[in-house]
Amino acid sequence: MALPFGETPGARDPRALAILARTIYRELRSSGFEARDVMALAGELLGHVTSEVRGEKR
Repeated sequence: MALPFGETPGARDPRALAILARTIYRELRSSGFEARDVMALAGELLGHVTSEVRGEKR
């Protein structure tokens, strides 16, 4: 599933992003994921974003 960044109303609203992050975190924790699993997911996401940004700079 691709996320429509740039065209989504509110995508740049820090409050909306904070709510999204809190919701994802709560859902993961309530589904049995431990804090270390959430941290691993965050690291993976950052890795993907980093790769994409590096690709755009070339």
